[in-house]
Amino acid sequence: MDRGTETDTTPSPGAGQGTVTEPTEPGRVPLAVVVVDREGLVSHWSRGARRLFGVPKEEAIGRAALDLLPVSGALPEDPGTAPYAADDGLGPDLEASLDQGLSYPAAGRARLTAPGHERVDVLWWAYPLVGPGPERLLVLAADAAGLRAGDGEFERIAPGFALHTDFPGAEDLARRLPEILPSMSVGESARIVAQVLELGYPVLEFSQNDRVPVTPDWGVARRAERRARRERAARALAAGEPVPEELRDEGEDLEYAAVRERLEFLNEVSGRIGTSLDLSRTIIEVSRAVVPRFTDVAGTYLREQVVAGEGFPEGVPDTTTMWHRVAVEHTDEPGRWDDVVPVGEAMPFPAHTPFFQCMTSGEPVLVPRISEEMGHAIAAQFDKRDIRPLITGRSMLVVPLKARNVVLGFMILLRHPERPVFNDMDRVTGAELAARAGLVLDNARMYTLQENVAETLQDSMLPHIPPRMAGCDIATRYLPGTLLGRVGGDWFDAVKLHGGRTALVVGDVMGHGLNSAAMMGQLRTAVQTMAGLDLPPAQLLRNLDDLAQRLGDTYLATCLYAVYDPIAGELHLANAGHIPPVLVRADDGRSELLDLPTGAPIGVGGVPFEAVRVPVAPGDRLVMCTDGLVEVRGEDIGVGLATLCESAAHPAASMDAACDTIIRALNTRGGRKDDVALLMARLNGIAPDDVAEWRLALDPAEVGRARAAVREQLHDWGLAKLVASAELMVGELVTNAVRHSHARPVEVRLVRGDTLLCEVEDDDHELPTLLNAGPLDDAGRGLRVVSTLSREWGTSRTKAGKTVWFELTLPRR
Repeated sequence: MDRGTETDTTPSPGAGQGTVTEPTEPGRVPLAVVVVDREGLVSHWSRGARRLFGVPKEEAIGRAALDLLPVSGALPEDPGTAPYAADDGLGPDLEASLDQGLSYPAAGRARLTAPGHERVDVLWWAYPLVGPGPERLLVLAADAAGLRAGDGEFERIAPGFALHTDFPGAEDLARRLPEILPSMSVGESARIVAQVLELGYPVLEFSQNDRVPVTPDWGVARRAERRARRERAARALAAGEPVPEELRDEGEDLEYAAVRERLEFLNEVSGRIGTSLDLSRTIIEVSRAVVPRFTDVAGTYLREQVVAGEGFPEGVPDTTTMWHRVAVEHTDEPGRWDDVVPVGEAMPFPAHTPFFQCMTSGEPVLVPRISEEMGHAIAAQFDKRDIRPLITGRSMLVVPLKARNVVLGFMILLRHPERPVFNDMDRVTGAELAARAGLVLDNARMYTLQENVAETLQDSMLPHIPPRMAGCDIATRYLPGTLLGRVGGDWFDAVKLHGGRTALVVGDVMGHGLNSAAMMGQLRTAVQTMAGLDLPPAQLLRNLDDLAQRLGDTYLATCLYAVYDPIAGELHLANAGHIPPVLVRADDGRSELLDLPTGAPIGVGGVPFEAVRVPVAPGDRLVMCTDGLVEVRGEDIGVGLATLCESAAHPAASMDAACDTIIRALNTRGGRKDDVALLMARLNGIAPDDVAEWRLALDPAEVGRARAAVREQLHDWGLAKLVASAELMVGELVTNAVRHSHARPVEVRLVRGDTLLCEVEDDDHELPTLLNAGPLDDAGRGLRVVSTLSREWGTSRTKAGKTVWFELTLPRR
């Protein structure tokens, strides 16, 4: 590599001397470095380039690279000379790279005539560059004449690339290449070096099996006898013959080098994949790990169940199995594959294709070259899209992605026609690569499946509370303790009660995981059931404690239960070992922790529970949460409770914004490992003008009075459209109440809120049931009428008897 002229003794073509006959110092490979921009113009021209090509830097910068570099294997004035590239099988000449027609590294030989000299035999390596900078191509070049020095006589000198970068001198290349790119920033030169090492280290091939790295000062001399021995050993290995005893060391060296290169590649790939348990990211990692080092195109297909994150696919795939194309990575120009084989498409594969053979046998399928006939057969399955130009003439390797002897998917690997075809060693390498990728994908699939199960379980257990209930607005949040465990024992709920009241509950089963979640589900269901029976808060916790002990003595839970009465303007609360709630007053914005009797956790048994009543005003906010939000390991819980009070009092534009403010204030502290359940209710209340009540004597004549009173009240509220239905249903319920009451008057109440609520209360404790009344039956039609006409209806017991209620949807204004 060019660093100056102190140790480079090769006569420069531009120095006015004669034919190059004196070689460089043995083992020296000075390199010229040229950078070409996206317009095809030279943007960097090293001192080595000046010596090799005979053009000063001042004349080279800004000129078309096609005018300065060797662009073909043979000169036009010498048609009898065969192109070097064609003879050596090194692929396209440098002109294709300069024309920006290649997106993969290329190497070759060419001859050019330097001013005042005979033709110079040039070895070159071209690396395509990608990224935000203007650089498009990096060209390294060397004078091949200087390699014929000393006692080494080489039959074949050809440039190439190595898949690994641990040759002596690789570190030197990485360190010194930025030093000879002075016109670039450190970041730009580092980006170029990284791409060079990613695409392959430059090497020289002195025979089919003798490759040495090109480094700034690397000895390349080889004795003819040593080279001949290696050639004989290589021919014996290639023919499958035993290596002669005197050559066994050479054969073992060749086998070891080939195997080591493959193992290093596989180890490098293994280190690049599996960094995440996210299925889509894992797929991208697998695709990018093999392009362009091992292949030029990598298409990944997965079975439908794998993509959906469902259970392990069963059975051997067949022609009806749908395969989803989940990734296509390639080195072609951007967008070339997008329209023909778009990511996300699902399709089956016919039995005659190599893909079907791979997926059913579970073994790699190698196609050295895709013929016109095979290309047509493959393209036939793509409706109205001609894929033949993309695949015909390329070498193809199809490898299965397996785990536990089940094919999860497969990868289609394609090489450009200019690259060597896939061989048997590539087949083995590809199979090992696919096996490792299959395990990584299966791990990601299993994690995705577990996440889906956990999320489904958690979603089924956490209620979907409407944002608005009678007299209050509600917002909730749930945060899992860890990303790997989305299920836990924290829960919240809001239960609609008769009389326009709402039960608010937050609980926490001690522990984590599925067992805690299952226990939480049982307790939450029990709370909903007992709340529907309108049990007082203390009695509800008492019953919940009895239930927990019947379920087992291994679980404990805390629970905070509150009933909000928007008409009376009060909260009725009871606590079972839970952290107290925060009440934010609307008049002055002051927040406070409510002083409640703590009580023992659910499941302890034998401990009484007490309830308290707290008056509230319209606009007050109640904040209930689990201890995971305020408790941090190593910190006093009082600090978290103080932060909760402060953040709850912070003004917010909406209930959701208020919840987010609390989460941000408390969740940013380090050390939180527990789940978090948060419920906030804005207690709007119901104004006295929206409530009407009547007491009726136990006289059938009172039924008409009840109808008239309801009719008049609805007209006063501007709800004339509801008069007919409401009057009819009130008459049915009052008739039943008068008939079944014992001593107390019948009470009727209308409440205008988000709906029209009507309640009829009497002192009979037996709840009515919906019956199928026959044509000749005298009773059983009243509740049928209510069920048909109302939006919702129900019954509940009270201390004095029972309440039957119904709701009607308010007409749009």
